[in-house]
Amino acid sequence: MTQEVQSTVLMIAVMVALFYFMLYRPQKKQAAKRKALLDSLEIGVEVVTIGGIYGKITALDKKTATLEVAPGTKITFARAAINGKVTKDAEQ
Repeated sequence: MTQEVQSTVLMIAVMVALFYFMLYRPQKKQAAKRKALLDSLEIGVEVVTIGGIYGKITALDKKTATLEVAPGTKITFARAAINGKVTKDAEQ
C-alpha cells in the first residue's frame, strides 16, 4: 500500500471509532436504561408520561398501562409513553 492509501484507511477507521463512541454507544446505554425502567413498572407506582400527565399505575400488560390521574379517572396509555417514575425529589 502506498502512504496515501494507508492514511485514508486510517482516517476512515478513526471516523468509524468516533462514530461508535460518540453516537452508537451512548444511545445503546440510554435504550438499555429505558428498557430497564419500563420493565420495572408495577401497579401502584406513580409515573409521568411523555405528555406530562402524572398518575398512579392501576393496571399493566405487555403494551399498555392504565393510570389513575384523579380519583375515579383512569386513562390507558401505551407502556412506551411512560417517561419515568415520580420520586419525592421530583415533586418538590
